[in-house]
Amino acid sequence: MRLWHQDMMDLLPKSQLLAQWRELNSIFAKEDRHILINYIYEYPKEHLYAYTQLVLREMSERAIKIRTVDKMNHYFKDIDPTVKIEKPFHNHHNDTYFEICYFNLKEKYLRGQKDFEESRFQALDTRYKSVQARKDMV
Repeated sequence: MRLWHQDMMDLLPKSQLLAQWRELNSIFAKEDRHILINYIYEYPKEHLYAYTQLVLREMSERAIKIRTVDKMNHYFKDIDPTVKIEKPFHNHHNDTYFEICYFNLKEKYLRGQKDFEESRFQALDTRYKSVQARKDMV
């Protein structure tokens, strides 16, 4: 159970993107608690809303249809959707978190996840190497 780094959304295999949507719906339904996602409750709900919008936008760009957004709408009924959050979970979705996500996805690719195309993994790998090079320059 883990929310993915927002800068990687376009690099997720379809099955991982769908898993993000399932995880979000579980949070919407019962405010799941788990060591890998508890940090989201340290932020205002607008951060989760912004993150959810990133997931929905990526699903839309890939023409992935969802059945309902009822749980989402109920969960966010008290927030102002016009509040713009540029970097959801900014204190947690950082370079270290990107590295964690990268290695999780790298293992899936190396183990042969069927919907993880080589081109998608190569783009992820290139992005990871550029982040590492930037960190090495500091």
